[in-house]
Amino acid sequence: MNNGSGNSQSKPREFSSFNPQWGWLLALGIILLIMGFAGLGMVAGLTVISMLFFGVLLIIGGVAHIFYAFIDKKWKGSLWHALLAILYIIGGIIVIYDPILASAIITVILACVFIVVGITRIFMAFKLKKGSGWGWIIVSGIASLVLGLIILYQWPISGLWFIGLFIAIELIMAGWSYIFIALSSRNKTPSP
Repeated sequence: MNNGSGNSQSKPREFSSFNPQWGWLLALGIILLIMGFAGLGMVAGLTVISMLFFGVLLIIGGVAHIFYAFIDKKWKGSLWHALLAILYIIGGIIVIYDPILASAIITVILACVFIVVGITRIFMAFKLKKGSGWGWIIVSGIASLVLGLIILYQWPISGLWFIGLFIAIELIMAGWSYIFIALSSRNKTPSP
């Protein structure tokens, strides 16, 4: 394709290449949006379901490790793979047996991560004080720190709502993203 300057270059494909599938993207976005808003109404249930799913994934991972450990019996790492498999399976069984305890443990770990990330961002902002935009870094750090402290302050009750809320918000954001992509590509013609 000639770009007018005599150079022959192909143009990159953009969102307009989604045009024939814009209806499917719109439907997916609406479904994710509905699921996200429904999830906001049942964050505790969503937390428990996500923990059960996580437990099943751990057990599947453990079974896969056992299978892999016995494929090559001459490999010296097969004993370690078998031990990892047992730990995965035990972890999965514990999570499935008590998903509320599992969510409380994961929530306290996430709260600590938010606190550490918040403190790190605040220190980073002060190191970058001479640059532009350092104020946004400090705001982000304070937000992470406050979120971590709120979650930790309400722990172990926060273990019931935080993970479900996090998943519901993610579904809502993904839904809106797909809806906007679909609507923006609806009226565009596909790239050749």
